[in-house]
Amino acid sequence: MTDFASWMKAQGARTEAALEAALPNSNTVPHTLHEAMRYAVLGGGKRVRPLLVHAAGEVAGADPAACDAAASAVEMIHAYSLVHDDMPCMDDDDLRRGRPTVHKAYDEATALLVGDALQTQAFIVLAQAGAIAAEARLKLVAELALASGSVGMAGGQAIDLQNVGKAMSRDALEAMHRMKTGALLRASVRMGALCGEIDAGGLAALDRYAAAVGLAFQVVDDILDVTADTATLGKTAGKDAAHDKPTYVSLMGLDAARELAAGLRTTAHEALGGFGARATRLAELADLIVLRTH
Repeated sequence: MTDFASWMKAQGARTEAALEAALPNSNTVPHTLHEAMRYAVLGGGKRVRPLLVHAAGEVAGADPAACDAAASAVEMIHAYSLVHDDMPCMDDDDLRRGRPTVHKAYDEATALLVGDALQTQAFIVLAQAGAIAAEARLKLVAELALASGSVGMAGGQAIDLQNVGKAMSRDALEAMHRMKTGALLRASVRMGALCGEIDAGGLAALDRYAAAVGLAFQVVDDILDVTADTATLGKTAGKDAAHDKPTYVSLMGLDAARELAAGLRTTAHEALGGFGARATRLAELADLIVLRTH
């Protein structure tokens, strides 16, 4: 087995190539929209969600080509969410992945349409995925739609915006983040597994893993917002505090938030216990998510 860094590099290159092929060519009409879609998706980001797809696919013995389609689709949804999240009507940020956000590089109307088009492109990718059986494609479409809609990512963002400047209980904060951030990370794991063969017990174990890493990702994001600088993050540091948004750090304090992240890492590892070496990459990704510095 290759080392984790080499595996991540190889999977990152694979995902970049899959996204390159799945996105509309900027030489086709409407040129500016297609160019801006590619700007939003290609050449940046940690690709955590595609990595989770491929790692879960390894557990389920999935065809890597099937995982390519699922990984591309989930990353397009993630990219669309970032484009909209950065707009003035949402979190109003000028920097993403170390370069100007889409509404700054282009304009607000283009950014709005980029998000709309990336969302639909994700489902086009799944619908046309020849490497995935038709029945499995339907399951993948349902997973991604639920994770990104009003009971998932979009709903979590709505709750977040409604609670700016307000105190939230820990339970309410957790419920919000399981929707806003955790739902798409959970879907990434489930979609990777559904690209292969897995029984109900195995999928439930992966669900427990995904729930832990999904929440851990947001807890660490909250920690990094107050401990890292803008250059390291590639986005504006201290944004949550500046906008008076409820976070795990503001609710629990920095040390307690770090303890929570560490506990979620342990939970994620425990959930993988029945898979043996097949789950090595998922275990390493749990470590990456909790121990990351940007």
